[in-house]
Amino acid sequence: MKKKDIINLIKFHYDKDELGFRSTANDIARDFDASGDHQLAQYIMSFLSDANTFVPQEYIFESPFFKTVTTDSASLPLPTPIADDIQGIINAVNHHVGIHKFLFEGAPGTGKTESAKQVARLLSRKLYIVDFNSLIDSKMGQTAKNIAAVFNEINRMPAPDRVVILFDEIDAIALDRVNTNDLREMGRATSSILKALDEVNEEVVVIATTNLYKQLDKAFIRRFDTVINFDRYSRDDLLEIAGVMLNDDLKKFKNASRDMKLVRKVLNSDSQIPNPGELKNLLKVSLAFSDPADPQDYLRRLYRTTQHISEMPSLATLKEQGFTLREIEVLTGVSKSQAARELRGVSHE
Repeated sequence: MKKKDIINLIKFHYDKDELGFRSTANDIARDFDASGDHQLAQYIMSFLSDANTFVPQEYIFESPFFKTVTTDSASLPLPTPIADDIQGIINAVNHHVGIHKFLFEGAPGTGKTESAKQVARLLSRKLYIVDFNSLIDSKMGQTAKNIAAVFNEINRMPAPDRVVILFDEIDAIALDRVNTNDLREMGRATSSILKALDEVNEEVVVIATTNLYKQLDKAFIRRFDTVINFDRYSRDDLLEIAGVMLNDDLKKFKNASRDMKLVRKVLNSDSQIPNPGELKNLLKVSLAFSDPADPQDYLRRLYRTTQHISEMPSLATLKEQGFTLREIEVLTGVSKSQAARELRGVSHE
């Protein structure tokens, strides 16, 4: 670390020059990393990651092929193995060893796109998504030309180390060339993107997502430095994530009761708990449609939705599913004492 870096840090701080301050801090972190003090380098970068990302005007460019993506939304909770892989991506990029192309694969709603936003946020980079509507063209050979144009713009960016490029659902242009109906056109498009990925600027972080990993061209997959599998949620992971998301939602619904134990049991009564994306919407809709005067209405709505029914089942069914008398009272409105009598009557029949 040079003396002038310390002087510049102080100067930029008092001048409120965030760009200069962050740039100098990044340089200091890189110097420590290059000298072998990786832990201190990561420590400095963690402070920068937590700060609000500032993107100066000269680093914003306009193109019909790209859309700017905001990264200030709350990140989707991830299970430990996936979260560790995301941190590994941050470490790899900060080591500056040419590891910068990542493929996120998994079912819809598993957090692939949201994790791309998190990567950009942690790296303090601007996130651009490739607009496939403008990229794919019905004219013969035009899609391949557009792909070449996209990567030409990526490689000519004024600040490649300040951006993340996201190809969301890249299977639209990279399916297996052998199994596509339009072999020649898809072959041209896939060949173009293979060549472009080989030559993309190493300072640009490239992330692609896909729901159709097994159908991707194998040569395409090999172009990425690593593949992150997002289909690694256990039932316990999903229940924990549901609790985190519901806690956040309940801040906006002050009258709704906070019964996390019952929520977990309701979700666990479903044979297959939805992936986080669908789960997030399920919780939010149950709360949004609930009666404001009834603090427990969202719990009944959540149960009916997860069970795919329009009416609440019998008391005996709820008991078989493991719900207590108190929980049955919440879900049905039948008092504990009455529920106990009715259930005793059923058992005596």
